[in-house]
Amino acid sequence: MTKKQLLSRLGQIILVLLGISFITFALVMLAPGDVARQMIAGNEDIIVSQAEIDALRAELGLDKPFFFQYLDWLGRALQGNLGFSFMAKKPVVEELFERLPGTILLSLASIAMMLVVSIPAGIYSAVKRGGWFDYVVRSFTFLGVSMPGFWVGLMLLWIFGLQLDLLPIVGGTIGVDTIILPAATLAFAMSSKYTRQVRAAILEELHQDYVVGARARGMSESHILWKEVLPNALLPLITLLGLSLGSLLGGAAVIEIVFQWPGLGRLAIEAITYRDFQLVQGVVVWIALMYMVINLIVDISYNYLDPRLRKVR
Repeated sequence: MTKKQLLSRLGQIILVLLGISFITFALVMLAPGDVARQMIAGNEDIIVSQAEIDALRAELGLDKPFFFQYLDWLGRALQGNLGFSFMAKKPVVEELFERLPGTILLSLASIAMMLVVSIPAGIYSAVKRGGWFDYVVRSFTFLGVSMPGFWVGLMLLWIFGLQLDLLPIVGGTIGVDTIILPAATLAFAMSSKYTRQVRAAILEELHQDYVVGARARGMSESHILWKEVLPNALLPLITLLGLSLGSLLGGAAVIEIVFQWPGLGRLAIEAITYRDFQLVQGVVVWIALMYMVINLIVDISYNYLDPRLRKVR
């Protein structure tokens, strides 16, 4: 990727972030209710005087026209200030960084579990196409993409937490015992998708002319598979892996709620529930930024890993 292309991508990221932040800010402002009253009373049904509400609105600049409010927020955001969360009683940036380690750990653990299952299963299923193992794997992947994640999570909790009493049911903290079930739930759905992708990629490469030529030259099947086919087959999966990692780093909201995992997804749901609009805005912008940065890193690495994409200058 040339410097010009890199600068172009960075410019696109900035434009997309501006668009997302503006749309999110507009939707937040259009939401029913009064932000100032919510900050004072929270979700409690208490009486708040109009004078208190008006004073807080003036302090926060909520009495200004919408566009000027957005410009004020944007100016603070460019300085690293995403506002103050009345739900967490701390700055939004501080709350985001407190929840980020949990999301990173959960994402990496689920991807590791997925790779351990999907790559061997996909390769062996392709090599033994039409056999009993292939049919078992295809049935497993069909079930995996069909079952909703929250249901799988609840079943895992019921089996391993309630019936077998091997893992804790109530989460809320980051630990080895509490990360297994949410990571396995996420890995279950991803493994179904990636096993199919690995199988399809291996089958496609096995029918390429270079494989026929390698067999004609007397190369062993294991050499062809591991040295020739596998590197070419796994390259397209890097892009999908980057997209999955970007989505996971944004927080798997439903799974984090089911297991009470302290991550960004759960934080987003809590912020919406408490109508903490500053926190909602910060979470959305942060998720969008991470997703686009991960995609940019994947594109750059893809150019280095695949020599065919390198342009001769």
